[in-house]
Amino acid sequence: MSFSSKGPIRLTGSGSTRCSGRVEIYHNNSWGTVCDDGWDLNDAEVVCRQLNCGSALEVPPSANFGAGTGQIWLDNVTCSGNESSLTECQHSGFGSNTCEHGQDAAVICSDLIRLVGSGSSRCSGRVEIFHNNIWGTVSDSNWNLNDAEVVCRQLNCGSALEATQSSKFGAGTGQIWLDNVTCSGNESSLTECQHSGFGSNTCEHGQDAAVICSDLIRLVGSGSSRCSGRVEIFHNNIWGTVSDSNWVLNDAEVVCRQLNCGSALEATQSSKFGAGTGQVWLTGVTCSGNESSLSECQHTGWGNYYNYYNYYNNYYYYYNYYGHYYDVGVICSGEKPL
Repeated sequence: MSFSSKGPIRLTGSGSTRCSGRVEIYHNNSWGTVCDDGWDLNDAEVVCRQLNCGSALEVPPSANFGAGTGQIWLDNVTCSGNESSLTECQHSGFGSNTCEHGQDAAVICSDLIRLVGSGSSRCSGRVEIFHNNIWGTVSDSNWNLNDAEVVCRQLNCGSALEATQSSKFGAGTGQIWLDNVTCSGNESSLTECQHSGFGSNTCEHGQDAAVICSDLIRLVGSGSSRCSGRVEIFHNNIWGTVSDSNWVLNDAEVVCRQLNCGSALEATQSSKFGAGTGQVWLTGVTCSGNESSLSECQHTGWGNYYNYYNYYNNYYYYYNYYGHYYDVGVICSGEKPL
């Protein structure tokens, strides 16, 4: 079990890191949890700031980092997002709740790192870190995929697709905080990697480093290249597949753009790239084609398989979209220059 604490709050639970986990607060000489009734990004923002963990990225539901034990201290927490501690927010009163530990609240924070710059999305852009109360950039000296992998994982953005150099997402301003960053790829945050020291560099902003991350999606399977294969997404710490009910080119277009793989050439069905294993995460996916990630599209719910009836020529045709035979894939045009 790992946790972070600053004052009477910590993040803990199975799979947690310094800046992600189940929220627990210390009251009346004991640690207890927070119920997720009404729990949202404003509440998480207060927790992340209180723990010096940057901004809130996600509020995973239903004891995502495991159920706690003992007291549930807070319920119906309502923060504006500007409070300095969680206990300053409105709530039902310490120990007053109607919850169980299956509803324990959790957060995923950015850990004082962000991706910004011209044309950037949530999981691609110029790398900036917060140090001494100032945002600054990272020099691209020795910048490679191992370094980018740490950034992508730290931001809950999947795996690194590219470690870009020479201010590909535009030049930053002000301080250049890190130079000669050397990561093994296994570190939990970029500042844990070897570097020349904060603010020690001989660089200019024309050398600002950037990353392109997969945003918790990947293409795999027999015969696949980086821009074609079976679609798999990462949810609840597990990789899983997508069922092909309603799977069309608009859906594939979102995947291809999300992976910086150009435009969609084909939306494949019936496990064309081989059947996956384990969880089938999404079915009934319906995208307009303009979404920034597949998880933003309409679907029937995470892990919610369903029996589908299609009415055609006065008959109901029955389909059961359970099983990896129906795993979808995409074929994209290839990596798109930025």
